[in-house]
Amino acid sequence: MPLVFLGALAVATYGLAFPRWIIEVYVIASSLTFAVYAWDKQRAALSEWRIPETTLHLMELVGGWPGALLAQRLLRHKNRKVSFQIIFWLIVLEHLAAWGWLTWRLMGK
Repeated sequence: MPLVFLGALAVATYGLAFPRWIIEVYVIASSLTFAVYAWDKQRAALSEWRIPETTLHLMELVGGWPGALLAQRLLRHKNRKVSFQIIFWLIVLEHLAAWGWLTWRLMGK
């Protein structure tokens, strides 16, 4: 799903004249979010200080949710806690709804 989203965003960037920097923000934010998830997973295994969940959610919110989803699946991190998953999926839905609305607006012009 994250790669499908980024691919669709790339097509929309070129086909619907979205600014190119948007896809760059998603790629950078996703890469950083994936790295922070990996770091948090490592710290959890060592029983060390953890990254606050609010920080992870903020990173997802600013565009890092595709990287977060990849980390959850590949690293098996933060994928079992229901309260965390609810907030995560609300963030994903918010992004998808915003992109759907923006695409609809641009195609209507």
